[in-house]
Amino acid sequence: MTRWAWALAGAAVLAGLAGLVAARALGRSGSRPAAMLSVVTGWLGAWVVWGFLGTLAVRAGALDRYDGTLFVAVALAGGAWQYRTHLAQGRERGVVVFVGGQLVWLGVVLLQNGVLGR
Repeated sequence: MTRWAWALAGAAVLAGLAGLVAARALGRSGSRPAAMLSVVTGWLGAWVVWGFLGTLAVRAGALDRYDGTLFVAVALAGGAWQYRTHLAQGRERGVVVFVGGQLVWLGVVLLQNGVLGR
């Protein structure tokens, strides 16, 4: 599953880079491929950071378990929403959606570990 996720993410990044290079060659720096590349790389980075920190928290005893498989659904939904917001309302509003998605994921992790259910 992880190999497919990385392969799909890599393909999305490469497609975004190709679109970005083509848009820059045509003189359009703030293009849709640039926005897509920004959104995809942001969510990929978040996936890596959450996985790293979740594993550290489990090993340190702060969390009982960390299961990052549901993060894919949060990232897909959040990324689509962020992309649409970025195009419609600008980059800053898109970043607000990204941060909101991270807070949603924090809530999911806390619910999985029974912290919010007490």
